[in-house]
Amino acid sequence: MRFICDAPGGKTWFRIETEGEAIKESDLMRHAIEKHYRRERETAAKSHRPISTKFVEQEIGLEAHIQRTMPMFLTLRDGEGNPLASAMLPPGGRDERNFRIIIVGFENADPYPEHCLAIEALGKHFDLVLDRLRCFPYRRV
Repeated sequence: MRFICDAPGGKTWFRIETEGEAIKESDLMRHAIEKHYRRERETAAKSHRPISTKFVEQEIGLEAHIQRTMPMFLTLRDGEGNPLASAMLPPGGRDERNFRIIIVGFENADPYPEHCLAIEALGKHFDLVLDRLRCFPYRRV
């Protein structure tokens, strides 16, 4: 995981960078971020166009391409390292109107009541509006 930004209350946002980290996040948070991570990584890998036709050189630049083109998967952690929320932002954290930003808590619960200041800090870091209506996919009536 890579540090992204600090948030109020001793919380920190980190970027999930490997499938193993995505698996761990899914296990700890009891949701499906792992499935989404795998799907998005595979899509990004398929869009890579090698700069060389030589077999041994075809993966040069692949990892950088994946990091640039796939959505960002993030985890909010407390001071003890416990996961509090998970997020999927557009590639590079750039605002893309057609991209469905997702932010969920434990077992896909609404993280906004407890972590709204941390979510706001993440939004400020990337200059994104991360309001509940746009980002929490499981609106309860």
